[in-house]
Amino acid sequence: MENQTVSNEIIRQFGEKLEQRKTTIAIIGLGYVGLPLILGFNNVGFNVVGFDINQGLVDELNDGKSRIAHISSEKVQAMVKTGRFSATTDFSEIANADAVLICVPTPLNAYREPDLSYIRATAKNIAPHVQKGQIIILESTTYPGTTREVLLPILAEGSGLVGDKDFFVAFSPEREDPANPDFDTTTIPKVVGAATPEGEEISAALYETLINQVVRVSSPDTAEAVKLTENIFRAVNIALVNELKLIYDDMGIDVWEVIDAAATKPFGFMPFYPGPGLGGHCIPIDPFYLTWKAREFGRHTRFIELAGEINADMPEHVINKLSVALSKHQKKALNGAKILIVGIAYKKNVDDMRESPSLVLMELLKEHGAQVDYYDPYIPTFPPTREHAEFAGMKSVEFSASNLASYDAAIVATEHSNINWQTLVDNLDLIVDTRNALKEFPAKSGSMIIKA
Repeated sequence: MENQTVSNEIIRQFGEKLEQRKTTIAIIGLGYVGLPLILGFNNVGFNVVGFDINQGLVDELNDGKSRIAHISSEKVQAMVKTGRFSATTDFSEIANADAVLICVPTPLNAYREPDLSYIRATAKNIAPHVQKGQIIILESTTYPGTTREVLLPILAEGSGLVGDKDFFVAFSPEREDPANPDFDTTTIPKVVGAATPEGEEISAALYETLINQVVRVSSPDTAEAVKLTENIFRAVNIALVNELKLIYDDMGIDVWEVIDAAATKPFGFMPFYPGPGLGGHCIPIDPFYLTWKAREFGRHTRFIELAGEINADMPEHVINKLSVALSKHQKKALNGAKILIVGIAYKKNVDDMRESPSLVLMELLKEHGAQVDYYDPYIPTFPPTREHAEFAGMKSVEFSASNLASYDAAIVATEHSNINWQTLVDNLDLIVDTRNALKEFPAKSGSMIIKA
């Protein structure tokens, strides 16, 4: 009975601070997930402190500058002017927060195994500064069990406090979809799972101040599984249509037409669309977090692994289509050809190129001896990347009639809305379209558009 009274008092006090907007929220990781959360919580009246190990990024945000295309610097400037936002690299300031949200990367390593180094490093950095009564919520995608088995023990050991008694942990998977005009941070339902009633009540109450619908689940493990399930669903279905694309292509059938017609069925079918491979920070990576964890239980995730193989093979398919078309229709070899990649972002209308299949296409083209350039209005300069360091510093080429005409072929890899597709079609003799971006733009006389 006494423990219940204490629990109720903790929940009551936290709720009171939320209602009075006296809660300070710390958000670790100032990228595509963290920054929208910071803007959202600041917008509803909270004091928010952003943490990152990148001093340059911290300085830019404090100066009101945004590095993310779909989040304008004007929005960041307005937030700075409220006086309720600051960014820092000093993790000791965690001690002043009531809630800590962790939004750091969770990539795969070279062996396609989960890389939790960012989560572990963050936990070790903040552990000495954890205070009684704090809620610490992990948002980074990971395998079921990470919050309890990895995050909580590090925090408890480093703080000297008792986890889920002195402080609380929860998991709430990020669901950001950059540049989606239909949904934003406040309108995408938020899943929350904690190991204790206090953690559940506090974390749910926090998100309810910002987000229209909070969905509570029974544990952090369940919440972790929710995010994996969402993206495994997408990965498997994209692999299915990618495989159908290859089959229908051999039959002379347009897979895009098939999918559009099938999508008119009002039940039992959901359209997914093929492409040159999988990109982004979620779908190419998340399924393998479950694949890895399943081995602990002696389970083999055959559907997931097969989907990964099919999607990983798509860039090679695109290059093969290009090579055959160059040889058959232009009497040219891929070796020595000048090729333009149109779009290196992983999806249209964003400046995010994490895990983009365009990077694999560029790498394959170089291996085949082609000269490779790219055009992307959202990425004027190729940033440093861990796996494609050789392209760092490349510049997006001029998108002019005279420059386009100098290429032997182009591959449409990302269908940005602000690209002048007519100019592309008018000035190239061979285009391989992996996104059906040119469906309304017929090829000029003597030239070819090939769907791949």
